[in-house]
Amino acid sequence: MKLSDNIKKEIKVFQKDFNKVLTKIKNANKIAIFRHIMPDFDALGTQFGLATWIKDNFPEKEVRCFGDNHVTFTPRGLFPETNKLSDSWFEEDFLAIIVDVGDKKRIADPRFEKAKYKIKIDHHPATDNIFDLSIVDTEKAAAAELVLSMLLSFKGNYVLSQKAAEYFYIAIVGDSGRFQYNSTTPFTFDLASLLLEKGINITKIYEKMYIKTIDDLEVTKFIMNNYKIDKYGVCYYVLTNDDLIRLKITSERGKDNVNLFSNIEGVKIWCSITEDVTEPCFRVSLRSRNYVINGVAAEFKGGGHAQASGAQIADLSELPKLIEALDRVIIEQK
Repeated sequence: MKLSDNIKKEIKVFQKDFNKVLTKIKNANKIAIFRHIMPDFDALGTQFGLATWIKDNFPEKEVRCFGDNHVTFTPRGLFPETNKLSDSWFEEDFLAIIVDVGDKKRIADPRFEKAKYKIKIDHHPATDNIFDLSIVDTEKAAAAELVLSMLLSFKGNYVLSQKAAEYFYIAIVGDSGRFQYNSTTPFTFDLASLLLEKGINITKIYEKMYIKTIDDLEVTKFIMNNYKIDKYGVCYYVLTNDDLIRLKITSERGKDNVNLFSNIEGVKIWCSITEDVTEPCFRVSLRSRNYVINGVAAEFKGGGHAQASGAQIADLSELPKLIEALDRVIIEQK
């Protein structure tokens, strides 16, 4: 494949570390790939894209993907099921590659710590320094951009199959908001162009990614009937556990509709607040177009990107404080 100048430039920054990863892959017999809990398109697409690439080019190696399956992506065939293995599998030496996760507590399977060597490749601000090799670029729209550029940097007769390309495309599209977020760059489009050259069918990909059911319409109707917006332009909706039961969805799906408000005039910051009785807490997904919100996320036990972050509040009594903090962002960043 012919690489653009944008891709070559980005590769050069991390070339030495990329080469170290290839050496570790070559020397490992067992490779485990991890990502964050409650996975999204980027986490799963990057995980399975990398696993597919390794298996395509090193068929003799045992490659496993770990973590929770997605409540809708997995059943509808967008991604395969992850591996469920006993602790004994982790007793032998293995290489761990962790993608799309900023801190240790959000890695979906804690058994990554048993690895002989641990590599992290990510685009979130780093919070834990527990890895043997860490490759992080917070300017990337998706973790998939960094992993894919790494694979493209390797010298040799390596193949990027159509299936691997499909996974990486899903990851990039998902975390760039279909190329709408500010983190989208010419580099992003250059990578997408290379993936299209592999013959992927984007019509089928988008159908699998964004298809909705009649039950999903009921959820959307509920949200549109119950959202709130304040005078500063903070828009939000709340889903309690009772709401989730009534709507027949899990807490993981509470944020599915957060971007309903992304293109509404007057809405500057938008968020979903969903109860999770397993913690217990209310999980918050924060989004904006022009305002930096990850500082507020950090105030409320979270973090993430400048315009897309996650947080949590203990209960709804903390909701006014969260909204006030977001109001301050709008006032101070005018």
